[in-house]
Amino acid sequence: MLTSDGRSPAPAFGPALRDLFQLEAGGAHLNHGSYGATPKAVLAAQRDWRDRMEAEPSRFFEREYRPAIRAAAARLAPYLGADADDVAMVENATQAVNAVLRSFPFEPGDRILINTQTYGAVRNTARYVAARTGAEVVEWRLPFPVADAQEIEAAFHAALDPPPRLALLDHVTSGTALKLPLARLVALAKAAGARVLVDGAHAPGMTEIDLRRIGADWYTGNCHKWMFAAKGCAFLWAATQQDLHPTVISHGFEGGFHAEFDYVGTRDGSAQHSLPAGIDFMEGFGFQAIQGHNHAMALAAGARLAAAWGTETGAPAALTGSMTTVRLPYGVGADLNGAIRLRARLLDEDGIQIRLNPLAGGLWVRVSTQIYNHMDEIDRLAEAVLAKRPNA
Repeated sequence: MLTSDGRSPAPAFGPALRDLFQLEAGGAHLNHGSYGATPKAVLAAQRDWRDRMEAEPSRFFEREYRPAIRAAAARLAPYLGADADDVAMVENATQAVNAVLRSFPFEPGDRILINTQTYGAVRNTARYVAARTGAEVVEWRLPFPVADAQEIEAAFHAALDPPPRLALLDHVTSGTALKLPLARLVALAKAAGARVLVDGAHAPGMTEIDLRRIGADWYTGNCHKWMFAAKGCAFLWAATQQDLHPTVISHGFEGGFHAEFDYVGTRDGSAQHSLPAGIDFMEGFGFQAIQGHNHAMALAAGARLAAAWGTETGAPAALTGSMTTVRLPYGVGADLNGAIRLRARLLDEDGIQIRLNPLAGGLWVRVSTQIYNHMDEIDRLAEAVLAKRPNA
């Protein structure tokens, strides 16, 4: 039976789709948010690009490499509410954050505003730049657990006095999975006179993005998490491109945004070149359908785990995307060492891949599911954690 547009209907979300990925058999992969899981079809497209590169390397790098990068950016741009000319393809969001911060003309005494949940690599980049420019890294407390968006906005607004030179904002926080009220936060920062860089590592493919409406100066995101791209595919969008340089200075220096970022020397760009295959895969199921399914799955998983453990989730539905955080029951650990030990046991003894973080006086699990997951795996996680309590 065909759909109205003549295509075969997509299989139902859940375990039937697991064979489309190269995941180990028998495991419960509930940590899609960390590194993604690339579909076999996209890996095949990436191999095709590598074969094309090796068949005639000189022709490929001199004639085909850059046009393929521009084609990937053009395919991505509509999902960002952006013009392709403002999009550069990079390998990961951390690389893009480095490019912006290390290009920015900080002066002694300038404030770089981050938050208590800023991603570790981004935090380190801010510290590195501050130490070399005389700027100061200032941290505001992002509430967690959080009741509503207004609580976040109030905390951020208070942190803007005195105004920072640059505010670094998350779109979706990594450790706590909060989908922030980004447009509102950017507007507050702009009203205070700050420039804004957004770390949107998790957002592409997870939530709607309209960069013109958001209004930041720079935005970066990964495509290998929720857009089904191969590992090492990300982008940097720049409303302000003047004096912006990649971390590797190469032949395109001072030649403009595309000249500098599109080619930084000989490298395997197949992850970026095969991005259209990842978008094809996503569109085969429907972006809205995947987004809706993953959001519903996150809410259901959070409710199921919180009920099983007698605990709480970290955020309301409005601040939840394709990931959720749930406090673990008392007795399974409370600090980083406890998180490391428990995560290793869940993987080695139960075949469950999950992210654990010490937060708010206890351990919290971050569940990040994709279209191949199902609720039986959530129940499996709930039971495995309960079994590891002392005297269980």
